[in-house]
Amino acid sequence: MSEHKTALPRERRRTTRGLRPLPQLTRDATAQLKHLLAAEFALFKAEMTAKAKAAGIGAGLLVGALVLVFFALGVLVTAAVFAFSLIVPGWLAALIVAGILIVVAIILALVGRAMLKRGVPPVPDDLGPELKADAQALRGEQP
Repeated sequence: MSEHKTALPRERRRTTRGLRPLPQLTRDATAQLKHLLAAEFALFKAEMTAKAKAAGIGAGLLVGALVLVFFALGVLVTAAVFAFSLIVPGWLAALIVAGILIVVAIILALVGRAMLKRGVPPVPDDLGPELKADAQALRGEQP
C-alpha cells in the first residue's frame, strides 16, 4: 500500500502555502492559553499580596490606635475621679465615677442585646417565600 498524494487544486494550493498545519496551530493555541493563564494568575497573586500587605499594615495601625484610645479613656476616668474629689472625699469620688461607668455599661449591654435579638437567627426573612415562588415558576405554576 503506497500512499499516493493527490495534487491539490490550483486555487487551494495558493491558500495553504505558508500556513501552519492545524495540529501545530492547536498546540500553539494551547501553549499560549497556558502562558496567558499563568501570567494572569501571577498578576492576581501579586495584586492580592500587595492588597493583603496594605490591609495588614492598616489593621496594625488601627489596633495601635485602639490601644491608645483605651489608655486615654483610663486617663479621662482618672481625671473625672480627681474632679469629683474636689467636691467629695477621694474614695467617694472613685465610687461615683465607677457607678456612672457601670450604668453606662448596663445601658450599652441592653441596647446591644436588643440589636442582637433583631439579627438572630441569621436567616433572611424574605428568602423562604422568594424560593417558593421561584420553584413554582420553574414548575410552570402561577404564584
